Amino acid sequence: MFERFSRSWGLIKASAGVLAKDKELLVFPLLSAVCTLIVVAAFLLPAFGLGALDGLGENGVSAAAYVLAFLFYLVQYFVIFFFNAALVGAAMIRLDGGDPTVRDGLRIARGKALPILGYAAIAATVGMVLRAIQERAGFLGRIVSGALGVAWTLASFLVVPVLVSRDIGPMDAVKESALLLKKTWGENLIGQGGVGLVFGLLFFGLILVGAAAIVAVASTGSGVLIGLVAAAVIATLLLAALVQAALSGIYSAALYRYATGAGDSDGFDAGMLEQAFRTK
Repeated sequence: MFERFSRSWGLIKASAGVLAKDKELLVFPLLSAVCTLIVVAAFLLPAFGLGALDGLGENGVSAAAYVLAFLFYLVQYFVIFFFNAALVGAAMIRLDGGDPTVRDGLRIARGKALPILGYAAIAATVGMVLRAIQERAGFLGRIVSGALGVAWTLASFLVVPVLVSRDIGPMDAVKESALLLKKTWGENLIGQGGVGLVFGLLFFGLILVGAAAIVAVASTGSGVLIGLVAAAVIATLLLAALVQAALSGIYSAALYRYATGAGDSDGFDAGMLEQAFRTK
């Protein structure tokens, strides 16, 4: 357990070293989060206003609700993948020894808008299928849906770096992502990567510290002070989430370069990557 945590921390520190050189990479997950909230509001407010969600518990899910859900998935995934592509594209420039800007990342993402849209359609379809399995098959459906969801996450892990680096369609990108994963790291991607473990512990610690701070200032009876501390806790959690998203994009870019034999990436040791993602 300690060895896994230590290795994961080393990988995160290498990604953080790249992020430290280009702090503007944090802009991409921030834009993604803001645009995602706008998408949620754009779909939910009209849906509530038109009564499209009325009676779902009594009459089941209508065809219109499925169409609305698919469109929501499509637009949301497009936004997420677009800014992720911008982040990965900018990270690729840095890993090649360049000095990327936010404009560079957005330019790369705009150039891949059509395949990103196609990939968003695939992901939306997968999401709808998994949701239908979960809703219609009860407890067993939740288990099956969870297992398929993990398999899809693994298979699609490198789709965005593939789309950014090559002029191929979304289906071919998914196939190549799955092939690279199987050939290079196999089933150890999550088990030995452990990046999520580090940030999971970080978020847990921040929540504990934040809760303790709010409880401590609550005794003062000052609403202003309580509000300031609560705002600081929320801002810290949001910043940590942005950093995690940025590190994930940098990390995926470096892994793709390693998997395709592009050579060492700035700040990453090939031996460390090979140990963390060795095939069983």
